Amino acid sequence: MTAIPLHMPRRLVEFTLDGQEVRVPEGDTILDACRAAGKDIPTLCQGDTLTPKNACRVCVVEIEGARTLAPACSRRAEPGMTVQTDTERARHSRKVVLELLASSTDLSTTPRAAEWLKEYEAKPDRFGPDAARMNEEPKIDNDLYVRDYDKCILCYKCVDACGEQWQNTFAIAVAGRGFDARISTEHDAPLTDSACVYCGNCIEVCPTGALSFKSEFDMRAAGTWDESAQTETTTVCAYCGVGCNLTLHVQENEIVKVTSPHDNPVTHGNLCIKGRFGYQHVQQR
Repeated sequence: MTAIPLHMPRRLVEFTLDGQEVRVPEGDTILDACRAAGKDIPTLCQGDTLTPKNACRVCVVEIEGARTLAPACSRRAEPGMTVQTDTERARHSRKVVLELLASSTDLSTTPRAAEWLKEYEAKPDRFGPDAARMNEEPKIDNDLYVRDYDKCILCYKCVDACGEQWQNTFAIAVAGRGFDARISTEHDAPLTDSACVYCGNCIEVCPTGALSFKSEFDMRAAGTWDESAQTETTTVCAYCGVGCNLTLHVQENEIVKVTSPHDNPVTHGNLCIKGRFGYQHVQQR
């Protein structure tokens, strides 16, 4: 008996990437092609479990014949196109974007931000000490996670994860405009009075640390947070029979936070409040 494939194989698209002919499955983005070819393209707002929002514009590339630079995270590969990822124009654009972000936002907990600032010779200090900043104290209104909007780059990933793309809770949205734009609950109510169900899926997708576990926030404040000393163990959540995968982050024999593998077919990186935050019973003494 012949097995029927669950998914029909996709046709390949051939185009030129930095002078090399590449082939990627139809529907893949330029960023997908870059990663498959081993090219390191910086990006902040792109998430492998969410639809691209094109918010940060750090991943822009130059396409022959195009008037403007294109975001690699959302521009799909097309047959015959010619793409350059490291032109002077693309590098200058990334440099300016990084300068603007770093001058107005605290990127200290953003993975690889310091590396990119150095690579593109970005100088956010050139905008002076009066560059617009939120200058808000972290919001600590619950025992599970902290919102530090001084680190928020308005990538909208948390809104999408809370909304129609995953959780469908719609507890948060963008409020205000321009420099006053921010992520907020309805009527700016405390999180405990909002529709939030504390699944923590917003934390999972946040690229800058604007949303973080209360345990991580406290350890960073105390100077004891050390990712290099942490181990990661993936297991199965024992709370129900769904079979969600958990990745336990352990430091000094204590669970400090819980994530979920994005490539898991059950969770796709998402968890409920029990899976994300209900680990304290494991280490009760």
